[in-house]
Amino acid sequence: MSRSATIIKDNPAAKVVLISACSGVTNLLVELANGIADNEQRSQRLQQLRTIHQSIIDQLTHPEAVAAEIDQLLTDVEALAKQTASAPSVQLTDQLVAHGELLSTFLFTQILNEMGAKATRFDIRPVMRTDSQFGKAVPDVDAIRQLASEQLQPLLQSDQIIVSQGFIGSDETGQTTTLGRGGSDYSAALVAEAISAEILEIWTDVPGMYSTDPRITANAMPIQEISFSEASEMANFGAKILHPSTLLPAIRQQIPVFIGSSKAPEQGGTWIRQHVAQPPKFRALALRCNQTLVTLTSLNMFHAYGFLSEVFRILGEHKVSVDLITTSEVSVSLTLDQTNTGGGAPSLPAAATEALSKLCRVEVEQDLCLVALIGNKLGEAPGAATQVFGKLDNYSPRMICFGASPHNLCFLVKTSESREVVKTLHAALFEAAK
Repeated sequence: MSRSATIIKDNPAAKVVLISACSGVTNLLVELANGIADNEQRSQRLQQLRTIHQSIIDQLTHPEAVAAEIDQLLTDVEALAKQTASAPSVQLTDQLVAHGELLSTFLFTQILNEMGAKATRFDIRPVMRTDSQFGKAVPDVDAIRQLASEQLQPLLQSDQIIVSQGFIGSDETGQTTTLGRGGSDYSAALVAEAISAEILEIWTDVPGMYSTDPRITANAMPIQEISFSEASEMANFGAKILHPSTLLPAIRQQIPVFIGSSKAPEQGGTWIRQHVAQPPKFRALALRCNQTLVTLTSLNMFHAYGFLSEVFRILGEHKVSVDLITTSEVSVSLTLDQTNTGGGAPSLPAAATEALSKLCRVEVEQDLCLVALIGNKLGEAPGAATQVFGKLDNYSPRMICFGASPHNLCFLVKTSESREVVKTLHAALFEAAK
């Protein structure tokens, strides 16, 4: 927090700051939101929350400035945790999980003020208007712009730094909502769009984007500059440094995005822009796990029309979001992805399974990961597919998707093989080309 505050204090152009919960807090809150009936276990989680925040309060010069507010919010968490123990719900989950950001912004504002920066805390919920899809709410961009104009823009005229919450919002009835795990970056992009910001900076724990996750291979290479389209593909296919929706508002308003490390700002980072000079054929490898593969098979599909429309009508009726899809003469395979607050592998609702079963045979597989190769004009690049699959003789790729986008080639593999697949491809496509 101190390192981040220093970065902000040293940048006169920094006007609005949106932050996440303290490390580990959201996971604890999700546990509580899922309902812990055992009083002792619940008390342990609540004490862990108090310990995390108290450890920061103890390091403040003036802890009394925020102690009462923090204590009240933790008391609210305790009350909500008791409710979820007996009757968990998606509404209560969002209400409970949102407390992570409400707590951290009190602390961060005080840290900035004690450093000599003028900072004021702002509750983002009345501005961040969303629908009522708790756990993965959809922002209302027009409403956010209007509300920001009314409530946020006047504060920008002062010389104060506005500190607010990422990840959370509210629906039109005022109920707290969340944008899904990792939604703080998305919140920042939405606010940047709403106030017509010149630059969006994302400060995280790594110095920008890499050719793959450095935790998978130490040979991952930093990317200094990347286009919106490439970065969007990386985010969508699992690059954890960005929420999948983060770049949409920046793309709409042509706002350059910088990603740097608050732990090592001197290392620079990655600029994401509309266009970059000489984009390479292969840019990066991304890995997204917790995939669910659904295969629908019916002989009635052979040379028939209307089958797919009925499948997607059923999926739409049950609010099932389809990610990737491939088809053959008698079957269709599709993947489900999940980024909502609860986490875990996505599942096909029982009602959807029942309706689809009347139409075809339904098979559901889990324990899969999606490997995505991100690049440029891949469909036009001679031998691109051979370069990839020629290195995977020891593995069994599933559901290959290639050609629909010029920026990606992706396929499923078993979770147990996924990291080795990425390391193998990275060595062949990136390290060998150095």
